[in-house]
Amino acid sequence: MKEWIAILDYGSQYTQLIARRIREQHVYSEIIRFDTPADRLRERMPKGIILSGGPSSVFEDGAPGVDPAIFELGVPILGVCYGMQLMSQVLGGKVRPGEAREYGKTPMKTLPGNDLFKGLPDSFIVWMSHGDRVAEIPAGFEVGATSANCPYAAIRNPTRRLYGIQFHPEVVHTEYGKQILSNFVFLICGAKGDWHLSAWIDETVEKMREKIGDDEVVLGLSGGVDSSVVAVLLNRAIGRRLHCIFVDNGLLRMHEAEQVEAMFDAKLGFDLTVARAAKRFYAALDGLSDPEAKRKAIGRTFVDVFAEEARRFSHCRFLGQGTIYPDVIESSHALKGPSQTIKSHHNVGGLPPDLKFELVEPLRDLFKDEVRAVGRELGMASELLDRQPFPGPGLGVRILGEVTEEKVRILQEADLRVQEEVRKLPGYKTIWQTFAVLLPVRTVGVMGDQRTYEYTCAVRSVDSVDAMTADWTRIPFETLATISNRIINEVRGINRVVYDISSKPPATIEWE
Repeated sequence: MKEWIAILDYGSQYTQLIARRIREQHVYSEIIRFDTPADRLRERMPKGIILSGGPSSVFEDGAPGVDPAIFELGVPILGVCYGMQLMSQVLGGKVRPGEAREYGKTPMKTLPGNDLFKGLPDSFIVWMSHGDRVAEIPAGFEVGATSANCPYAAIRNPTRRLYGIQFHPEVVHTEYGKQILSNFVFLICGAKGDWHLSAWIDETVEKMREKIGDDEVVLGLSGGVDSSVVAVLLNRAIGRRLHCIFVDNGLLRMHEAEQVEAMFDAKLGFDLTVARAAKRFYAALDGLSDPEAKRKAIGRTFVDVFAEEARRFSHCRFLGQGTIYPDVIESSHALKGPSQTIKSHHNVGGLPPDLKFELVEPLRDLFKDEVRAVGRELGMASELLDRQPFPGPGLGVRILGEVTEEKVRILQEADLRVQEEVRKLPGYKTIWQTFAVLLPVRTVGVMGDQRTYEYTCAVRSVDSVDAMTADWTRIPFETLATISNRIINEVRGINRVVYDISSKPPATIEWE
């Protein structure tokens, strides 16, 4: 059984960052429900357990708890922020509302002898985000660090290997945060750090071969990074028993359908079916302006078109999908109890009763950069792997308001200019996503002494690691000026361009 770190999720927006920071050190980590019983953990016996932060207060009715028996498993446990407060409360300490809320960068002083801070200075900056604080530590615990407003910024029970910290080591704002997690994983938990994607590929291919056996798989191929990597993995596992279906919904970027067909059919020689269904999607979107209504209409139509094509492969037992870890986390269904779904995700679901497939989702435990790394290990072309993420509903959620064929044409041409100019930047590959958005706003302009009344285009570019959080890209003014000039001068229908400088959170990456 491979070694792993279990992360009990209490709803922090940073929980996924903990998992990422640990995986970066070649130790597998997995986010699981906060109420996972100790007996279930014992079956897989992690090397260590982390209780994440969260927005709740331990005093609230219905606040998420923990099975007290996990503290008797004998494995190291690290409580982060809410996780520290919960651990303290369960083990007999006292938690009280703080006299002053700590939020943001805070100086912290460490006390000697704590393995969690081994090799670090005796004071450094950490990122705090809490209102409550531990007022009395449980029996057997000792202080590990203090801050001006928090006498128990870190606590520990070295005998039981239980640790608590009132700050977030996973965010970049905490100095030495990566080293703190490394100390926990290696010095305290004793992990070896032998999890590598090359071994993951071999293991995953073998698992798929065992699961699929002599059966066949149908895959909805979008041409994006996720579905493309799934296609290559499945091809390695079962070869020509993989049947790919590409649905051209008319909402793709300019020339994208032709590029996908050229790559997977002509170049890679996959069994590829192309369903050209733009008119059906435009009809389904007629009169719709609400974002979720559009997403659902596009999803339903996609399923209808896909199902019609998939019936030719009804002998296939399995359906391949490019679901990745952020999809699982953001959709909330598998990890948490009740939570708000921000956006519905666009995977193949709700197929007719006559099409009963078992799912094959080999990437569902990987983050986007890990998916790209898998692709590189598989020898895939950079032109595929370096493609920026593209939403399943396509331009349908980048055209605010009603979607028409004419608006799609305008946005495709505007987005093409954006892509051409941004690709010239030296740091283009470090940008997570850059795209154009067509706004349902017409403004007055002047072109050639003539009054115009045309659409406004917004340009959106963000830097991110896994799309869970993002900051707007500082694109040089000269590039923005060129993009604006080209769109206004070359794209009929747009006379104004604006640049989006919002981060996620509070905004989302896509506008709809």
